[in-house]
Amino acid sequence: MGTMVRRLFTPSQANRTLTLVRKIVVDILAAGSCLRTLAGKIHNQGGRPQEGQRDRLEEIKDELSSLMRELEAIGCTYKDWGFELGLVDFPSRIDGQAVLLCWRSDEPEILWYHGYEDGFAGRKSIPAELLATSDAEA
Repeated sequence: MGTMVRRLFTPSQANRTLTLVRKIVVDILAAGSCLRTLAGKIHNQGGRPQEGQRDRLEEIKDELSSLMRELEAIGCTYKDWGFELGLVDFPSRIDGQAVLLCWRSDEPEILWYHGYEDGFAGRKSIPAELLATSDAEA
């Protein structure tokens, strides 16, 4: 396997993937919720999975892995391991800087970005002119 060239998204290209990305993230959040519930039960049993629980854990982990691969195939990355916000990052460039366009599952479209080091807390608004630009002009 050669190294995969990471695709860069314009805001409008990233927004066009959201119909599919949103569906995948809904499934990720559902699986994550199952995982949290099951982990809580196992913790309450003293940390030892009972018959069937270990198989269910593996099923959920496999499902999450395959959902993450679907996102990676689109070119974006899932970022919320608490499975609460459904955060997804899309590699991009703004003003010549490598940045991540940042979408949260309750947002109607992608309107924010942050630097690679800044994370969700450092989100800034995508400049309006970039949101308005069609890819033909980019």
